[in-house]
Amino acid sequence: MAKNITNKKLAVLTSGGDASGMNACVRTVVRYGLNHGFEVYGVKHGYSGLVNDEVIRMDYGSVSNSVHAGGTLLKTSRCPEFKEKEVMLKAVNNLLNRDIGNLIVIGGDGSFRGVEDMHENTELNVIGVPGTIDNDMGYTDYTIGFDTACNTVIDAILKLRDTITSHDRIMILEVMGRDSGNIALNSAVAGGAEYVIVPEAPADVDEIAKSVKRGFDKGKTSTIILLAEGKNYLKDELIQKVAAATNRRVNHMALGYMQRGGIPTMSDRVLAARMAQRAVDLIECGQSGRVVGVRGGDIYDTTVLEALRIPKEFDEGLYKLAMVISK
Repeated sequence: MAKNITNKKLAVLTSGGDASGMNACVRTVVRYGLNHGFEVYGVKHGYSGLVNDEVIRMDYGSVSNSVHAGGTLLKTSRCPEFKEKEVMLKAVNNLLNRDIGNLIVIGGDGSFRGVEDMHENTELNVIGVPGTIDNDMGYTDYTIGFDTACNTVIDAILKLRDTITSHDRIMILEVMGRDSGNIALNSAVAGGAEYVIVPEAPADVDEIAKSVKRGFDKGKTSTIILLAEGKNYLKDELIQKVAAATNRRVNHMALGYMQRGGIPTMSDRVLAARMAQRAVDLIECGQSGRVVGVRGGDIYDTTVLEALRIPKEFDEGLYKLAMVISK
């Protein structure tokens, strides 16, 4: 939907959990925007910074040496109070009072709900770009940060394999993803984990314990079980039953926030740049209430409501493959 505001001032913010590749996205928004005649501004600390009027002018130098950096140079935060209309209107007025009529928001589904609220209730032109390691948004094949997070998990699997093989042990590696098993599943296949437990599929702990024992009986010297955080309530039962079945030590490690940081991969940097370009193009056309995604390698855009309505499909084929090739 196009709105009346067509000025050449553009702001960008990062919201919610940080994801490697956000800086590459901000960098493209700034430099591509400047090359298209926009004055570009950054909002520090996400929606909280928008509420608190933390708006700064940005130029080419503002994003120098940032394409390879993890995290977000604009900082980020979670701002549950942004759901309150009065708070949201105050935040938008901080931009409108500076004659900034356009905003690009880089974040996850919660951030996109803020995009829709601003689109529906204000004159601001707002576009969303998906930045979250969870890759849990159904309208897009990939989100910025997912590939880097998976590579971090894969690196951890390889390092853990060295030490647990040296001790003939079993490791339960817990990874992020909220209610999505995408990080766990893709990392398990690429990293060679023996088992993967995800929210989207049932898990028979007794059968896993028996299978781990059979593996050691056949000569295996280590086992890695990848556990998605959406099923971390199984952790204690897994430790108890696998240890009892194998008479071996079972270690548990939650990889935690390491998955959010680190140098973004080539894939995340390129995806971020392509999505940022589309977002600026939409702003230049006066569009609002839309989000950018990727399907089959092609960048496209759709409405926020449509994006939030599409559930993320679980890759049953990849899961079945993981079950076959891992043991």
